[in-house]
Amino acid sequence: MKVLINRLYKRNILHSQLVLAIGFALSLLAFRIYVTHSFFYSFLVWNLFLAAVPYLITQGFKNLLWALRGRWKVLVFGLWLLFLPNSPYIITDLVHLHNERSVLLWYDLFLVFVFALTGLVLGLLSMLDIYKVLAVRFSSRMAEVALFPICLLCGFGIYMGRFLRFNSWDVFSKPLTLFSEITASIQEPKAWFMTLGFGGFIWVLFVLVRSLALRK
Repeated sequence: MKVLINRLYKRNILHSQLVLAIGFALSLLAFRIYVTHSFFYSFLVWNLFLAAVPYLITQGFKNLLWALRGRWKVLVFGLWLLFLPNSPYIITDLVHLHNERSVLLWYDLFLVFVFALTGLVLGLLSMLDIYKVLAVRFSSRMAEVALFPICLLCGFGIYMGRFLRFNSWDVFSKPLTLFSEITASIQEPKAWFMTLGFGGFIWVLFVLVRSLALRK
């Protein structure tokens, strides 16, 4: 009972800190809108929401793990995997700094950085949730092996979103077009660079977060 209470306390602390980080990001955006009278970077709110979806899924998945049957577990995991690239995707929003409407360069750089870091943290925490679930079900080694290709898929998902302008729900709305573009991307060097570059970066960060979490 004491262990359960301690876990709930730590979870509430973590959630409070995440809410604080999101609130800070939104406050920065609100201040920019007030100063510039421009809603140019308001798309960051939607991107941050999408970045939070994987974390929300894994939080619910952990609580319902033993109640869900096999096929539902696979469905939930598939949805998580589908939305996971949205978490690190915000990093690529730095490209908007070249836009003529980005009139406060250093402030805008900090703004995008805060949103990107918050989204990335949400994604890493959701990956940590999946790691713990897999470690309990199989083994820590198996969980670690499984997370590596997931990181690579994240990198490829970032490429699909930034350069081919696909969204997570296009899997359902444009499946044939998506499959065609994925097939064509095999011969695209940029796709390999994004997959290996971002995928490797996410993997390194995940290993760091996992090590810090397991040290407690």
